[in-house]
Order: sequence, then C-alpha cells, then structure tokens
Amino acid sequence: MTAATAGGLRRFLTDRPPRPERCELCAVTVPEADHRHLVDTERRALVCACTACALLMEQPGAAAGRFRAVPARYLTDPGHRLDERAWEALQIPVGVAFFFRNAALDRLVALYPSPAGATESELEPATWTEVLGGSPLAELLEPDVEALLLRRTDGRCECHLVPIDICYELVGRMRLLWQGFDGGAEARAALDDFFAEVRRQARPVNGAQRL
Repeated sequence: MTAATAGGLRRFLTDRPPRPERCELCAVTVPEADHRHLVDTERRALVCACTACALLMEQPGAAAGRFRAVPARYLTDPGHRLDERAWEALQIPVGVAFFFRNAALDRLVALYPSPAGATESELEPATWTEVLGGSPLAELLEPDVEALLLRRTDGRCECHLVPIDICYELVGRMRLLWQGFDGGAEARAALDDFFAEVRRQARPVNGAQRL
C-alpha cells in the first residue's frame, strides 16, 4: 500500500468534525446550543434560523405565512388544577404530554414522549374543553409554535405554556435515555431537571402580555 493510498483511506477511518448548524433560510452559521427555530407549516417541521431570519418571519405576511417564528415565552397558571379524573380523561399512558393547535388541520394535536419518539394520542375536542379549556393558557396558545406542556407527578398535575421546540427537545432526550417499561432512573432524573428549568423560566399568566 502506497503512502498516498494510506492517506486516502485515513480520511474515511478518522472521525470527521461535526458539521456546523446553519440557518435553513440564509445558510449562515448559527450557535449549536442557542439559536432560534421556525415552524415550517407546509412540512410540519422545525427548522433552524438565525436571529435576523427569525425576526423577519415574525412580521405579518412574511414568506406568505409558511414559516412561523417560535416565541420564547414561558407561562404558567398557578390557579388551574388538574385532578386524577381529568388526567384519566386525556387517555395519556405516561406522565408527560404536550398539546398544540395545528392551524392547517384546524385541530388540537396531543403528543407524548415514548421510546419511539413523539407519539400522538387521539383527543376529542369536548375532552380538551373540559380538561384544559378553563385555563387562560388555552386562550393564549399560539397555533403551531406553542404548546401546553403537562406533567403528572405524585397525584398532581402541572401545566405550562412553552415554545414548541422545547417539547421536541424533551422527546429527543427521553428517546435517548429511555430504558425499560417506565423510562428508567436516568430518564426520570432528566425529566425532573427539564421541568425545574421550565418552572424557573415560567411567569404567572395573570397580567402576562404576549411577547
């Protein structure tokens, strides 16, 4: 084997540096851990964006409405309580779920983390109204870009309005860490940390303004 051949093979045997994250609209490099996201309403997908493109997509009529910028607000409603009966009505088999309104389908979508990723749960409109319709968070929920994130622990439920991208971040984290039937200790610890950060950022809905 010649030195030139060995050098050529080495390119395929060594680890390549990770490709940088780029804005999917203008291709500029964006920070991997801290950049904006858009919802592509045609593909029903999240795309990475630089700050300039995200701000552009916040303007009415931008891109004919195809891309919607994911906002950064976190809200919570301390006065709204979900009891065990209400949670059972949602028919979610795990203790975490998120709900968002799909504008194109004109309906609410309910998803929960699982070893296979985000799993959809059928939800009747009447059930949604009965369980979550009494919270002002439901009225403030922006279609496609925000979600109501729920967790049931120790017989109580908490509900937060959050950017939808962090819900898919949670789904990916749970899929990576999931072990056994109930997720395992590592997944539960990650879930605790995730919700602790959500609670840290969330503002009470009373008096909260749209961002």
